[in-house]
Amino acid sequence: MKKMLHYNVIFRLEPEGGFTVIVPSLPGCVTYGKTLKEAKDMASDAIAGYLYSLKKHGEPIISDADNFVATIDIENKLAYA
Repeated sequence: MKKMLHYNVIFRLEPEGGFTVIVPSLPGCVTYGKTLKEAKDMASDAIAGYLYSLKKHGEPIISDADNFVATIDIENKLAYA
């Protein structure tokens, strides 16, 4: 039976359209998709390629299984001109 790995990803809506996807626990693992579905598919492919490279080079394969993402709101007290 294969072990499922969990990765947190950040989808950033780009001003020109589409989404940049960042995988924080895999440094440099960044991709892009024109639609949210394409961005998710591209992220899956990027993660798979990254993990393949780690395995090929004998590096440990980590997962975000015990990590979670949260949002913190901070009041903006800076004055803008």
